[in-house]
Amino acid sequence: MPEADASTATAKAKPGIPVSDLKKLDTSGLKAVSIKDTPELRDRIAMMWLSTQAASSAAATDVPDNAPKNIYATVKVNGKIVATLYNGGSSVMTNEAAGKVGDLQDPPGLNGGPDLAQSRAERIAKAVGGTIDKASTAITQSAWRPRQSASTSYTRQQLDAAFEAMQAEGQKAIAQRQAGYSVPQGSSGVYADINA
Repeated sequence: MPEADASTATAKAKPGIPVSDLKKLDTSGLKAVSIKDTPELRDRIAMMWLSTQAASSAAATDVPDNAPKNIYATVKVNGKIVATLYNGGSSVMTNEAAGKVGDLQDPPGLNGGPDLAQSRAERIAKAVGGTIDKASTAITQSAWRPRQSASTSYTRQQLDAAFEAMQAEGQKAIAQRQAGYSVPQGSSGVYADINA
């Protein structure tokens, strides 16, 4: 029964590394390097910050594709909505309808917009034996504007300004956190933790 003893020993073993196995690293040759002195890293961080800012701004102002005001049409079977199509061409449908439709391949050349929504509505209606009800919020292909994609190409000035703005935001956040940790009590210089 050596197998049972081995599995029992394994089950009783504590996870992790024993302190006695740790070895001190030699840090004498290490040198602290500022991100400011590493252009590639600084630029990558600035690009990510710019992308995050753009995404946050878009999320706050853009109307989602699947908003009620963007409905192109619905597909109904026996008066019940089984699919909703949006002006951008996206669609949602019930599981039952999806099962009947199967693989919804788009025709070549239709990359989005009301024409794609109409094509999909027709295919779904045919597959489920339903009817298409065009919404009052449907628009024409010529009125449709695809979402703008965020630029990923930045100038040297944009990257430098982004890095500086990011640093300023970080400093402001640190100052706010530090201000919340202690409050002076009288003139004795004693501080009390108000977060406790």
